[in-house]
Amino acid sequence: GGWLLLQNCHLGLEFLSEFMDTITTAEFMNEGFRTWITTEAHPDFPINLLQSSIKFTNEHPQGVKAGLKRTYSAVTQDHLEVSNMPQWKPLLYAVAFLHTTVQERRKFGPLGWNIPYEFNQADFAASVQFVQNHLDDTDIKRGVNWSCVRYMIGEVQYGGRVTDDLDKALLNTYARVWFGEHMFSEQFCFYKGYVIPKAKIIEDYLQYIEQLPAVDTPEVFGLHPNADITYQTNLANETLSTIVSIQPKDSSTGGGETREAVVQHLADEMLEKLPPDYNPHEVKAWLHEMGAFQPMNIFLRQEIECMQQVVSKVRTTLTDLKLAIDGTIIMSEELQDALDSMYDARIPKLWFRISWESSTLGFWFTELLERNRQFRSWLQDGRPNQFWITGFFNPQGFLTATRQETTRMNLAKGWALDSVVLHNEVTKMMKEDVTGPPPADTGGVYIYGLFLEGAGWDRRNNKLVESAPKV
Repeated sequence: GGWLLLQNCHLGLEFLSEFMDTITTAEFMNEGFRTWITTEAHPDFPINLLQSSIKFTNEHPQGVKAGLKRTYSAVTQDHLEVSNMPQWKPLLYAVAFLHTTVQERRKFGPLGWNIPYEFNQADFAASVQFVQNHLDDTDIKRGVNWSCVRYMIGEVQYGGRVTDDLDKALLNTYARVWFGEHMFSEQFCFYKGYVIPKAKIIEDYLQYIEQLPAVDTPEVFGLHPNADITYQTNLANETLSTIVSIQPKDSSTGGGETREAVVQHLADEMLEKLPPDYNPHEVKAWLHEMGAFQPMNIFLRQEIECMQQVVSKVRTTLTDLKLAIDGTIIMSEELQDALDSMYDARIPKLWFRISWESSTLGFWFTELLERNRQFRSWLQDGRPNQFWITGFFNPQGFLTATRQETTRMNLAKGWALDSVVLHNEVTKMMKEDVTGPPPADTGGVYIYGLFLEGAGWDRRNNKLVESAPKV
């Protein structure tokens, strides 16, 4: 009737199969017996053991209300009265609010933090301990050293985990705006409706936290309201992707045609449309004719090499997949992933690793054809008048080649590459209106294919406008 605890089982996956056999083949088992397993997520974790278990996960709660509630459920009345300084209780609440905020911003991905950081309870405990020690050592006449408090919180306690400069600036901004003498005034609030409660006992804090909204607007964390659209979209996509990935992979679809037949038909169509390989001798000859050592032509050669790698990988995968479906060769793990992904209209991992992001396989393959068309046209018909910049593997390399080219054209004027900077000007021309390169006295290149997120472009007045509605 005892309980067994197996910890860190992701480090001993081979033992788990033996453990599963022992459990399932045991002749007698006490009804009070339980086995607890702790593990990190691992792709090779035995699926039969996972399916027969009751799953628990320990994650920080969602929302300011849940986060503060969890924090203050561990705070006792003795903890509230550990210091006689009047700043202690408001500071404790402010640190708790900051702790919830830095965790909540993670769900917004790169909009919240450039790099995701694993802020945890230890950061909160260390910050609270510092605040307590600082107040104990504070001279009542001089007051709190806010520069020290802000530095310790923004640079050391929470900032010690942060490696990105912009993320560090964000943390220091929170510390500067939320921690100071102004936090004790009646007008102070973290955001409209989120204030520091004037409470003395733990029950009053819990009562105040209970009346906070269950769902918070991103503005509470200093984000635009549209950040929630991005978060909800990503969450929905992730959920749907998980649902699709765990669906039974039976051969029959119920409509008569098997999965393999559907994928084989799709592979035939893609192979038929797939462009031919680039002939290295022809590419070399074309580039030599255009000037092989010109910056733009060097860039083009690098792009064609990347494109050839994608075309070759797609052709090899599709050919092998057809053979595996026919039973001529063994269906490897990578081919199985390609079959499942193509059936679900997703990009196979083999292709995604060497290519670009896209929402569906159809859009991805269409972009492959369009990218190839731009390179072929550039090679065979000469340099284009305008460039689809989002159709390059390395757009930054294209911009660098542009700077190099401009520098060489102006060497007589004493121009140096280090001093040449990029200048962008939005024209009123449509893509179809471009009939030649920019004027020689202006120089540069015409580009298209850029997108605005969260804004629009007023073509008449040549300026950004607020086009995305606040939701």
